Amino acid sequence: MDYSEFNTCETCFVHNDIFRKITKDEIDILSYIKNCNNYDKGDIIYSEGSRISGVYCLNSGIVKHYKTGNDGKEQIIRFSKAGEIFGYRSVLSNEAACTTAKVVEESSVCFIPASHFLNLINNNSGFALSVIKLSCKELGDANQYILDIAQKNVRERLAEILLLLYENFGENKDGDLNIFLTREELAGLVGTATESVIRLLSEFKKDGLIELNKRKIKIIDLKKLKHISQNY
Repeated sequence: MDYSEFNTCETCFVHNDIFRKITKDEIDILSYIKNCNNYDKGDIIYSEGSRISGVYCLNSGIVKHYKTGNDGKEQIIRFSKAGEIFGYRSVLSNEAACTTAKVVEESSVCFIPASHFLNLINNNSGFALSVIKLSCKELGDANQYILDIAQKNVRERLAEILLLLYENFGENKDGDLNIFLTREELAGLVGTATESVIRLLSEFKKDGLIELNKRKIKIIDLKKLKHISQNY
């Protein structure tokens, strides 16, 4: 895959509002300072507990962020898609990474040194406010996830996760979700055993809510999935 066409800041600006707040001069400096790298599926960008020396912007592809439990299983926290930044909270707090960032689909990732990212925040109030809003949104999503784990059963959570994947990644030309996850990854998102996800996906298929083709999932009945997820 040729990534050269993706490695422009303007590509990310289309997908992420925070970069629309920086000036033309700041764009030029950012384009000069950043480093871009290509990653294959399965590559680790950084690991939980490591020190991060900058902020990452996903130019193309998909990256998952997860914590590893005492049993060695992954608990997926979220996914990043094109145009989104990650690693910034560790830079702002000067703390080690609280999750591992792993490539799900081959990706082009740009790296912005911490010093430059912090300079942008210090010198551009609009950019700083956008970063604060992004941080608040992610905190709100995390709080909602904790609430769902506490109050919803596995069937309801699976329906909600499928809806979130549909909302965030959309469909490809064949109508399948535009992200292909293993059953283990899906279970990690839902917060349950892989066997439970496999069983419930079969039930959803039998009920005409989805279609399955190996790792591909096609949403057939959004209305019923919303009803199951209690997302009226």
